Amino acid sequence: MIKTSSRLILASLWIGLAPLAAQESSKSLSLQDCILIALRNNLGIQSAVLSPLLADSYLAWAKEKFLPRLSFGFSRQDNSSASFSFIDAAEKVTSRFNDVSASVWQAIPTGGAVSLSLSGYKSESNRSFQTINPRFGSTLSLSFSQPLLRNSGPKMSRRDIVISQNNKDISESQLQSVLLDTVFSVEQAYWNLIYAIENLKVKQQSLDLARDLLSKNKREVEVGMVAPIEVLSAEAEVATREADILQAEIAVTNSEDLLKTIINIEAEEGSGLVQIVPSDQPTQEARVVSLDEALKTALDMRPDLQATRVGLKNKELNVVYAKNQILPDLNLYTSYWSPGISGTQLLYLDNNPLTGVVVGRIPGGAGAALSDALGLRYENWSVGIQLSVPVSIFTSRAQYEASKIGYEQSLVELANLEQRIFLEIRTAVRATEINFKRVLGYRAAGDLAEKKLEAEEKKLKVGLSTNYVVLQYQRDLADAKTAELRALIEYNLTLAYLDKSLGTGLQNKNI
Repeated sequence: MIKTSSRLILASLWIGLAPLAAQESSKSLSLQDCILIALRNNLGIQSAVLSPLLADSYLAWAKEKFLPRLSFGFSRQDNSSASFSFIDAAEKVTSRFNDVSASVWQAIPTGGAVSLSLSGYKSESNRSFQTINPRFGSTLSLSFSQPLLRNSGPKMSRRDIVISQNNKDISESQLQSVLLDTVFSVEQAYWNLIYAIENLKVKQQSLDLARDLLSKNKREVEVGMVAPIEVLSAEAEVATREADILQAEIAVTNSEDLLKTIINIEAEEGSGLVQIVPSDQPTQEARVVSLDEALKTALDMRPDLQATRVGLKNKELNVVYAKNQILPDLNLYTSYWSPGISGTQLLYLDNNPLTGVVVGRIPGGAGAALSDALGLRYENWSVGIQLSVPVSIFTSRAQYEASKIGYEQSLVELANLEQRIFLEIRTAVRATEINFKRVLGYRAAGDLAEKKLEAEEKKLKVGLSTNYVVLQYQRDLADAKTAELRALIEYNLTLAYLDKSLGTGLQNKNI
């Protein structure tokens, strides 16, 4: 006879579990433990974590556009040719030219560019009648270019950076989605494992009741109180319940394997062969959820919704860019430069280079030329505008239309996602309320099934009932316990699904 209520039996089932395989060591794990192990080892998470890192690299690459570009140059040229007359040189004409330059180029947010350069050269030759040899020259120049129509403005110049930043945000939101899905998968596998374990215990208790009845019938047959047919029916019931246990044991093994795979426990040192023993109990407390608050929370927290919104920004920027590419190229160019020249001055007889007789030299070097250039002694400037209408603007118009269609499509996809989220939240909130009521209902049914069995066993003792009825009531009690257990697990799964649907699964788990 059953002496304990089904509610107390269910409460006692959560504590402890004997190992199912002698060759495996057991490891007690809470739900939080399993989640943390999954976050460390789950292969899907390990892959998803790389996406934000990759997006961050692309962002850094895009930002390099506004890094200054430094360039340095040096060249040397030696020329030698035959002399055709004494005017050129005595035997052969030789000349040497050295050139050195340095410049810095910088893109600016308006879409233009600024460059500053400093160059210098040295030229010497053996040609006749020269007045300065060697000759030194330096030039300081500043130039500025700015597109006025196509590619003009910060939106155009920073487009790649903004898109890369948005893509990084999208990848982070996608990572959040993977984490949410993984946490939910862990919860789902964890609670289903508990259900499988406790269902096995219920089946074992049901088998024990059937065996007790079989033993009782055998004793009564021996003393002639009942017919032998009663033993056969009891033995058939024992065989059926033993088969149920085999099926329940397989369910435990499958559920445990699924949980191990999700959390990838094999990656943990020393956890290659380990039996997971769940240590948490499913909550039996009611959770009151406001539908309006749930919808508002989902709109703020859902990572897939956030990723879609950011993707919409990229589509909008593509429309702006494509529209800008329809415009012709109109560019403003300005430049300012300051040259400096110096060298060794040759003094000829009678101050006449045609005599070819050098009577003195006035030294001059590169420093003087550089000083003139940096001192802006000789100022020069230019400004101009160039307009070009490339044939590509006709294809750009097609690109603009395509980008507008893509943007409108993304708007529809966003609205569709919001609609599906609303339905998902409504379903989850409704399921939370209903499943808790199911727990209460099945719990009451279990209490009644237990009382019915107790009453029927008392009637059987005094000969007012049959083995068939008692066995049926035993099955009813086992079914009631299983139904209550299933309802309790489904209620906890509903809570986990609600957290996932709201996008608060990580926050509620302190992750």
